[in-house]
Amino acid sequence: MPTMPLIPFEQMPDDARAWIFVAQIPLDEVDAPRLLTAVDRYLASWKAHGEPLVCAREFTEACFLAVAVDERASNASGCSIDGLFRVLQGIEDGIGTTMVGGGTVYFRDHAGFVHGCTRPEFMHMAAMGEIDLDTPVFDTTLTTAGEYRTSFEKPVKDSWQVRLFPAPKSEA
Repeated sequence: MPTMPLIPFEQMPDDARAWIFVAQIPLDEVDAPRLLTAVDRYLASWKAHGEPLVCAREFTEACFLAVAVDERASNASGCSIDGLFRVLQGIEDGIGTTMVGGGTVYFRDHAGFVHGCTRPEFMHMAAMGEIDLDTPVFDTTLTTAGEYRTSFEKPVKDSWQVRLFPAPKSEA
C-alpha cells in the first residue's frame, strides 16, 4: 500500500481544506503522543478514491488538532473524511477525552490558559465583564489552512463570537 508522507503544516497551500478538532480536556505528555501516533498513522495512508492525499497536521495548546488536505491533487471524499472522524472517535477512550464534537467556545484567559465553555456560559461571562472584546478566542469553524494560519486566534471584537456579547446599552 503506497503511503503519502505527511508534510509540515506550514507547507500546505492557503486554499488547502482544513478541519479543526479539539480535545475537551488538554492532553498531557502521555496522551498527546497517543493521539498524534494514531492520527499520523491514518494520515500516512489516507486515500480518496484510491489516490494518496497530500496532508498535514498541527497540534497546539495541548488541545487543538488541525488537519489539512491539499485538494489540488485529489479531493478528500466523504468516506475518507469519515475515516478520519472514526480514527479520532476510536482514540477518545484511550486519551480520556472527546475530539469530535462542537458547540463549545474556546478563549484564552488573562493568564494565557485556554478554556472552553458553552455559548450561554460565554454570554454570561461577557455580561459579567469576565471577558471583554479584546479576549482572544479560537475559531474552530475555519475551513482552509490559510484561514487557520491567519485567523484561528483573534480578539473577540474581530470574530464571530462578538455576536455572543450583550448589545451595547443605548444612551437615553
